[in-house]
Amino acid sequence: MAKSSSLVTKVSAQRRRRVHRPRRSPTKPERAAAAVALSHEKILLAGVDAAADMFGSLAGCPSSPEYPVVPDMDDRDVDGAVDDAPAAAAGRRASDETLAVHAGEKLGSGAAETDSIATPIVSGTTHWFRDSADLIAFREGRRRSFEYGRYGNPTVKVLEEKISALERAEATLVTSSGMNAIVATLLALVPPGGHVVATADCYSEARAFIRDKLSNMGITSTFVDLDDDMEALECVLDESEVTMFYADSMTNPHLKVVDVTRVAELCHRRGALVCIDSTLASPINQKPLALGADVVLHSATKYIAGHHDVLAGCVSGSEALISRIRAWHHDLGGAISPNAAYMIIRGLKTIALRVEAQNRTALRMARLLEKHPKIERVYYPGLESSPWHGVATRQMAGAGGVVSFDVASDLRGVMRFVDALELPLIATSLGGCESLVQQPAVMSYWGKSEEEKAKNGIKDNFVRFSFGIEKFEDLRDDILQALEKI
Repeated sequence: MAKSSSLVTKVSAQRRRRVHRPRRSPTKPERAAAAVALSHEKILLAGVDAAADMFGSLAGCPSSPEYPVVPDMDDRDVDGAVDDAPAAAAGRRASDETLAVHAGEKLGSGAAETDSIATPIVSGTTHWFRDSADLIAFREGRRRSFEYGRYGNPTVKVLEEKISALERAEATLVTSSGMNAIVATLLALVPPGGHVVATADCYSEARAFIRDKLSNMGITSTFVDLDDDMEALECVLDESEVTMFYADSMTNPHLKVVDVTRVAELCHRRGALVCIDSTLASPINQKPLALGADVVLHSATKYIAGHHDVLAGCVSGSEALISRIRAWHHDLGGAISPNAAYMIIRGLKTIALRVEAQNRTALRMARLLEKHPKIERVYYPGLESSPWHGVATRQMAGAGGVVSFDVASDLRGVMRFVDALELPLIATSLGGCESLVQQPAVMSYWGKSEEEKAKNGIKDNFVRFSFGIEKFEDLRDDILQALEKI
């Protein structure tokens, strides 16, 4: 051991002695060899990207091209997120896995200028300037800085750049909740006298705000059902001057998928904006902006934060549109705290790993439940039997971690099933590490009329299951034993 220790000491000492030699330009043969090596590296990277395709990686799924990577996404440079990155990194597109880790930090503007690996929490609510000239430079956009916490924060800026990179967006605004992002977006982009067309099954609180609150501001609304085709939307677009089309894709809890590309074509032809709430899909599974949408919303509480411990929302799009939304957001005052932003940054770094695991578990479980004698119907766009399977495979890289299903029983029987589950928690929300389960007739719709439940497709035997990152076999065994209790 003594001999080995002295050897290590000797080698270490040799490594510390550096000889400084003048650099020389590479010769022509060396440049040619380097070009060949770079070409081989690109081929290897392409193979890695192909292997990372979400749908293709799910057990039992056919490989590409039946489940393609989302069109155009993989070839786009994230210009808005990596302007100041080294030239070598800017020359090729980073993957979602890499962007989730480095965007806004090593790949980004360096808003939280530091050499710390972990993003610092800048808790100060106000920022000072060296002198009047410094302040004027900031006001004129010649100096990057911050002024007041409600208008921006270095920690929050890192999070916004990270989400922009994942969404392939020019800009992102992070807010204190998903609902705050929805309200700020609608108020900023739909003027008095405007007209909003929304899907009948969009988020219930967004639907109520559009129907009840916007109407008090002179804004009209129409709710359409896109279950069969686009005829209802086309009719409204032909008959009215529509300002915005608003929809969730996927929808909650029935997991319907809007054909974003087709909707964008129809709406843009008539001058209407397209806003997609992509919360249930996550930025990993779907890129609405790349499909033609103008803005994309998320309840960042769900997949983006991923740990059931922080409340937030976000909206991404062009710099021009996000600037308009940001101005309203400043007035509404829905700023997120730097501590919450840090928690989301920390959670977001594993989003690709989490979502891939949730995609895989959900699809395997949906297939298992579809064949179970005590299950009447399974709602999941990853299943070939789903009416939304075709559009999902065209525009999504995975079908998400939520599976809904009808149990062959009544209200009390399904309550026994839910109560017999040992792993999932009976709770609302979704997208976190822990699996959650709910019977909407007992949770969200308890005390509601039969008419209202029927209108929203909520039956007494309907269950929504949000899968976490637990081992599939453990969840499978738990669900099977609980079904036996019916």
